[in-house]
Amino acid sequence: MRALDHVTVGFEKGAFTAIMGPSGSGKSTLMQCAAGLDRLTAGTAFIGDVDITKLGEKALTLLRRDKVGFIFQQFNLLPTLTAEENITFPLDLAGRKPDPAWMTHVVNTVGLSDRLHHKPSELSGGQQQRVAVARALVERPEIIFADEPTGNLDSTSSAEILSFMEGAVKEFGQTVVMVTHDPVAASHASRVLFLADGRIVDELMAPTRDSVLDRMRNLGD
Repeated sequence: MRALDHVTVGFEKGAFTAIMGPSGSGKSTLMQCAAGLDRLTAGTAFIGDVDITKLGEKALTLLRRDKVGFIFQQFNLLPTLTAEENITFPLDLAGRKPDPAWMTHVVNTVGLSDRLHHKPSELSGGQQQRVAVARALVERPEIIFADEPTGNLDSTSSAEILSFMEGAVKEFGQTVVMVTHDPVAASHASRVLFLADGRIVDELMAPTRDSVLDRMRNLGD
């Protein structure tokens, strides 16, 4: 059985795309293949003008580090580091320093200026996910992949995180690809792709919560 079956898709630069579908439809697999986290058994995948299917593990790791930002459902923060240290950790690993003005702008945008010296255990779930968003933004990646980024958050925190991601596209020109099961989350995107049985079966532009719900109901028919 194929996790993905003859999928051809592109993610426009500076756009926010959501990926939806029933459980087991292949939406997380699609994101992981596009991000270079999973290897394709056939076909090609590009990040920018680089065919990542032709890269070795070291080159692929470096490309992900330099070109890709990730936001996950589980936050993936290091518990012994402060919020600021978690934000800059990928840059520290690369031996690079954050641009001070950009760092300040990102931190202010996600509302963390008074929480930079707090450790994850001292932050709420919403604040921890803000740290994860800031960590993805501070590197200025070519593309940000978000896998159920609001899955562990209450509705208020979810709305804040989605607003930050939307702002990253509109204000910073970032490209965001988000896997979600939530029609409200998907309505923040400019485009929604619907998967079923490993194939892209529908696409919705300028989505609303109700239009997303209607398409999801049709998938179940």
